[in-house]
Amino acid sequence: MLKKQSQLLGDTLPGRTAAFLSAEVRPQVSGIVQKRLFTEGALVKQGQPLYQLDSASLSAVEASAKAVLAKVETSQRTLEATARRNAELVKITAISQQAFEESQAAAKQAAADVAVAKANLESARINLRYSRIEAPISGRISMSNVTPGALVTANQTTPLTAIVQMDPMYVDFTQTTSELLRLRNELAAGRYQKLQGEEVSVRIALEDGSNYPHEGKLRFSGLIVNPTMGTVTLRAVVPNPEGTLMPGMFVQAKLPTALAPDAILLPQRSVSLDLTGRPSVLVVKEDSTVEKRPVQLGRAIASDWLVETGLEDGERVVIDGFQRIKPGDKVKPVEVSGAPKDGKKVDPQAAAAALRAAVENK
Repeated sequence: MLKKQSQLLGDTLPGRTAAFLSAEVRPQVSGIVQKRLFTEGALVKQGQPLYQLDSASLSAVEASAKAVLAKVETSQRTLEATARRNAELVKITAISQQAFEESQAAAKQAAADVAVAKANLESARINLRYSRIEAPISGRISMSNVTPGALVTANQTTPLTAIVQMDPMYVDFTQTTSELLRLRNELAAGRYQKLQGEEVSVRIALEDGSNYPHEGKLRFSGLIVNPTMGTVTLRAVVPNPEGTLMPGMFVQAKLPTALAPDAILLPQRSVSLDLTGRPSVLVVKEDSTVEKRPVQLGRAIASDWLVETGLEDGERVVIDGFQRIKPGDKVKPVEVSGAPKDGKKVDPQAAAAALRAAVENK
């Protein structure tokens, strides 16, 4: 007997995993690689040293900048003292106004020279620190593209190595605009209810068909349609504590899309297709006679079809014994479970494809 029930509707969409954070490591100063300070494939922490470059020339530049700063600071002290004396002398007209103004200008020029020298020293110190290349993010590090003795240049095109953060992971999957519009129309018509909450739960199926144990959350839905594929991109964030997921893996994302509050589910094995591809079922009426009833089916849910039209709550549908009965026969119905007796699961995608093919070929 069919009964109305609240049914969560969902989609299974293809997608690929992507690193939550990724960084390509490049030198910011030129030099010779002296040491590699990490183990390839290991976990590294942000700020951990990765490479040491030859810093002799950079240390010399820093020492030169220190000397220049000391020189201009000495000159500044002398000129500031002269400016202070001239400020007192000009009050008693012991010096000309021009001499006073020149001393004041010289003092200000000395202060500017000190500021420039300090900036040059700081720049030299920064470049010296850059000779020790550190990890910009925490994560798992790739293999090294250079060995000790190699010459590297500032901001070169080829990275020294790469780091990816894999816990959590992004899963990017696509949904066709036709499916998106259909769902919006069904929600607008009031047939389905929109799920509440900002973060929708997402389950992941791996390439081998196994279910990933950790549940993710939908965080982003694309606003721009891919003009070539006619799809929009969605992104979920999925925990990856064991490191099972790796960047670039193909997965299936299973996410709920809406709620059907008064859904009628029909076992797939009870549906027959005529030569034109129209689905129908055998219904046992109140007087126990069998009637052939055309139905309109929606999406497949596990081993059932979601009925759009043709059946009502409380009606009885024949799911076994088709060979022994025909429309008009009187039967003695027996309630049975909706699950197949042989224990085999019906593939909803394969059943849906067969039904669509039959309809398209009619």
